Amino acid sequence: MRFLPDTFTLTLLATVLLASFLPAQGAFVPFFTHLTTAAIALLFFMHGAKLSREAILAGSNNWRLHLWVMGSTFIVFPVLGVGLQWWSPLPVDPAIYTGFVYLCILPATVQSAIAFTSLAGGNVAAAVCSASASSLLGIFVSPLLVGLLMHVHSDGQNMLEQIGTIVLQLLVPFVLGHLSRPWLGAWVARHKKLIGKTDQTSILLVVYSAFSEAVTHGIWHQVGLGSLLAILLFCGLLLTLILLFNTWMARRLGFSREDEITIVFCGSKKSLANGVPMANILFPAASVGIMVLPLMIFHQVQLMTCAVLARRYQRKHAPAETAPAAGKA
Repeated sequence: MRFLPDTFTLTLLATVLLASFLPAQGAFVPFFTHLTTAAIALLFFMHGAKLSREAILAGSNNWRLHLWVMGSTFIVFPVLGVGLQWWSPLPVDPAIYTGFVYLCILPATVQSAIAFTSLAGGNVAAAVCSASASSLLGIFVSPLLVGLLMHVHSDGQNMLEQIGTIVLQLLVPFVLGHLSRPWLGAWVARHKKLIGKTDQTSILLVVYSAFSEAVTHGIWHQVGLGSLLAILLFCGLLLTLILLFNTWMARRLGFSREDEITIVFCGSKKSLANGVPMANILFPAASVGIMVLPLMIFHQVQLMTCAVLARRYQRKHAPAETAPAAGKA
């Protein structure tokens, strides 16, 4: 079992440290703003180019599974986030609890949810369809939930402008990338590592810009070591609750083992790739850093926990597959 942070997480931490000591200031701020916008557009363009239409269609008929994953992502998770904010068990900055509400209204990840579902022996076709649908639906649902649950004061016109900006920066490049798949699909398949580096670089640019702004407004005066430990504790609690609940409900509702695995991994994850650029649009620049801090820590917690869980599913499934062969011998 691997509990050490992966290379990307270490790079993410290094980016936060760089922004803490050398934040972008003055003329560099608009430069990084434009560079970040372009990088995010490229990220979602590549996501669209990677997405196989055949895989989506193959898993699209399992409507009960998709309905539950959407319910877990956009109903159960937000309820837990609001409950944590209402409970406020530890004396930390209220903005941290608000960041947890934001974390809870985001869509699911795509790549890692599919990867863990595949590793655990789940319904991969349904995972592709469900995770992709969650990511696209979140472009519209998450901003609405921000206005509803986070008391972000904006009139209807401003909310429409925010959704329009999100659509322009995230959805339009995604659709263009998917439409270009007949020409780029083979190239993308051959250069998966390069595309992965593009994804990571885009996220790192957004994180650097967000934390540069937050540092200039004193984020580390609001968040100390005690607050970071509290965020880690809350992330573990939140993930444990949603994993247990999804597992219990999948069995209660009579889903197959393969569908249960898909529900567990697609219904318990939150997207860093969607969440960070969306926060840049929805919140004032000075508050983005603290708003995405719970999401960044939750990202690592969910990766480590789901890696262990996927291996456990895999080991439990292996004896069942080898038993018939042993009986024949």
